[in-house]
Amino acid sequence: MTGRRRIRNTIRPLRTRPRRATVLSAGALAACASLAAGCGVIPGATGGSGDGPITVMTWAPEQTGATNKPGMPAFARAYARWVNAHGGIAGHRLKVLTCNDHNDSVAAAQCATTAVKNDVVAVVGSYSQYGDSYLPTLESAGIPYIGGYGVTTAEFTSPLSYPVNGGQPALLAGLGKELSGGCGPVALVRPDSIAGDELPAMLDSGLKAGGHPAATDQRAADDTTEYSWPSQKALKTTTTDPAKKGCVIPALGDRTDTFMDSFRRDREDYPAVKTAATLDSVDQTVINESGGQSGPYEGSYVTGWYPVANDKRWDPMKKVIQEQAFGDNRIDPADAGVQTTWIAYTVFKAAVESLGSGDVTADTVRKALDDGLKVSTGGLTPTLHWADESRLAAIGFPRLVNADVTLQVVRQGQLVAADKGFVNATGTLEGADVH
Repeated sequence: MTGRRRIRNTIRPLRTRPRRATVLSAGALAACASLAAGCGVIPGATGGSGDGPITVMTWAPEQTGATNKPGMPAFARAYARWVNAHGGIAGHRLKVLTCNDHNDSVAAAQCATTAVKNDVVAVVGSYSQYGDSYLPTLESAGIPYIGGYGVTTAEFTSPLSYPVNGGQPALLAGLGKELSGGCGPVALVRPDSIAGDELPAMLDSGLKAGGHPAATDQRAADDTTEYSWPSQKALKTTTTDPAKKGCVIPALGDRTDTFMDSFRRDREDYPAVKTAATLDSVDQTVINESGGQSGPYEGSYVTGWYPVANDKRWDPMKKVIQEQAFGDNRIDPADAGVQTTWIAYTVFKAAVESLGSGDVTADTVRKALDDGLKVSTGGLTPTLHWADESRLAAIGFPRLVNADVTLQVVRQGQLVAADKGFVNATGTLEGADVH
């Protein structure tokens, strides 16, 4: 959700609207096979009815020059091995297809076409910035999209999307509310793009809820190798009040680390300025690479969707990794993509089990979710259900049913829980000025 590329479908509050149903040509489908690290298959029979195996798909970008989420399809394959080693889901073996969307709209559409061709019953736990490319194809085939990463507006508007988190809107709103009491002037450093244009309203909704003035909207190119000018400008902006420490919030996705290289050098003249971030831009790996305890994130607040990685509620997921993916360095239990994939498959498993001895098809899985099925994720999220339109439909997010965020803080170079519970950002987001 970063970059100067005009990615028009990424976190942009819109009203739900009919989508053009398109199915790509056989030639486009054939192209999928030629893409590097493209579609892969867990061996097994196809089909999703009767007592036969269930086929699903998980996709994400891999080996690209931008955002990569190799742990998501890798974990999906490990999950299939684990499920099948323990009797399957409601007696069905699980077959997982994977696809590399290459951070490319055409490749994303090809992944969706492959899903349709293989008669998958759902796309589960995936990441793609191109919702307008893949969702029309899934919608035309009636295939539910369960637990995407929350990176596109389409995930929060499509009636066939079942998001498990609140995406960047919830993270920024929750962060803004938390910072409102302890920060002086706030600067948001975000992409100078259509996608980035919608971020200030989300952060400002949280600041406003805490009685804080709006943040300075600091645009920055995120396709460059250094950020000295936006870094220096943000530091000057946040030091105008000598009585209170200012806060700089970089929201540049994978380019946040590049920005922080410049920020760390420039900050020497402004030691009082604090930083804060959202977990989709900063994780433990980024903190380690930036210097750990001696780096610029020490003491920073970070909002995430889920509990911290060392929370015992992640033990069932870690058991899957231990049994079926030990040593696979693509699968990091602290990665939000891997965590989202686990939760998405938890939802899918619950939907299949709710069907009892009935056929498992895209239609029956979708109907189970639409008819009010409530899914417990073991405390990793609130109970999830999508039967009713979200309270956030008024600001363009009718499918955003989980706006809970967790507050974390970097202490001695480690992300730890700042408190023990979730903060719900629904009411805060309802006040967002998105018009």
